Amino acid sequence: MLLFKWLVSALAFLALPYIVAGISVQGFGTALILALLWGLLNITIRPVLLLLALPFNLLTFGIFTFIINGFLLWLLGGLIKGFEVQGFLAAILGALVLSAVSSLTHWVLHKSEM
Repeated sequence: MLLFKWLVSALAFLALPYIVAGISVQGFGTALILALLWGLLNITIRPVLLLLALPFNLLTFGIFTFIINGFLLWLLGGLIKGFEVQGFLAAILGALVLSAVSSLTHWVLHKSEM
């Protein structure tokens, strides 16, 4: 199941340039690395950022979470060769697409377990 989620996330990264202008992914190998690092960032750094940004999240009814996700995607764009994010708006929109794919994948896997 973990391998399936990783593959779906990599495919989502490959689809991002076709959905969001300003994002480019060099190839499938880069997408696999991105999916792995995206998962690691979401497990390690994202919870800390969400905790630090809790007052902003409460004031914006959780919408600030999209800013945090966009920041993490923008960060990956600066770290990974072969992955470019041109602008913070592209990062936020890309993170929104990745979150939607992740939620859909989780929902499908949860439905199949029942």
